[in-house]
Amino acid sequence: MPDVNKVLGHQELKQQNLYRSLAAECLGTLLLNFFGVMSCVKTNSLKNDLVEVSLTFGFVVFAVVQVFGHVSGAHVNPAVTAGMLVTGRTPVIRGFLYVVAQCVGAIIGTGLVKAVTPEAFADVLGNTKLTAKGLTAAQGFGVEFLLGFVLVLVVFAVCDPNRPECKYAAPLAIGLTVALGHLATIDYTGSSMNPARSLGSAVLTGDYEHHWVYWMGPCAGAMAAGLLYTFVFAAPVPSQTQTTYTVVSTSDKEVKLHMKRLEDEP
Repeated sequence: MPDVNKVLGHQELKQQNLYRSLAAECLGTLLLNFFGVMSCVKTNSLKNDLVEVSLTFGFVVFAVVQVFGHVSGAHVNPAVTAGMLVTGRTPVIRGFLYVVAQCVGAIIGTGLVKAVTPEAFADVLGNTKLTAKGLTAAQGFGVEFLLGFVLVLVVFAVCDPNRPECKYAAPLAIGLTVALGHLATIDYTGSSMNPARSLGSAVLTGDYEHHWVYWMGPCAGAMAAGLLYTFVFAAPVPSQTQTTYTVVSTSDKEVKLHMKRLEDEP
């Protein structure tokens, strides 16, 4: 039977690291919304460029994960936190506070975009909507479900403690996954992938149409991905007799064997 105190994590309220983590989640989501939403706002007659918006979101997530990953894990997304919660990687109290910090940061970040944007162009602020003609809320849910699913599947894969070779590539892999999601689905749902990101725009514009899609979809997909990776695809714990394949280690081994053969030759 699970330890209730460990699951809730109330003892963490006494730890200074929790408050550093909350500050990191708030600031990280603030930066994500500021730069991401700003790429969606056009102060000229040109139409929003799909590639520009997609790469901006991908790059800012890459930067945020690189900066805050060692502090809080750089969730900066309630869906990622949901995936961590359902698999027991994050205690309930910490997870709840993370989501609050993320939402506060997202609202402030979008508010800063509105503050520096001419009033004539500040009526949309990157609000995520079901943009495809005839797209139903159920279909939008499906799109956002898969967006949350692929994002958290990648997060769990690159953060797997038994795959240390992925450690340094993690920020880039996560950022590129965010860019992938935007490139594929902006014309469907606006490609939220992140409930806090959508909340910031909804609060500043007062437009909550189909807002539930952007919470339920990514969070459900994230939880499914977290459970699937944890119980099906997680890397096994390496043993002394087990050799984990990596390109680098294999190449080094082959080089050493080749050098030994050369030394043994007459």
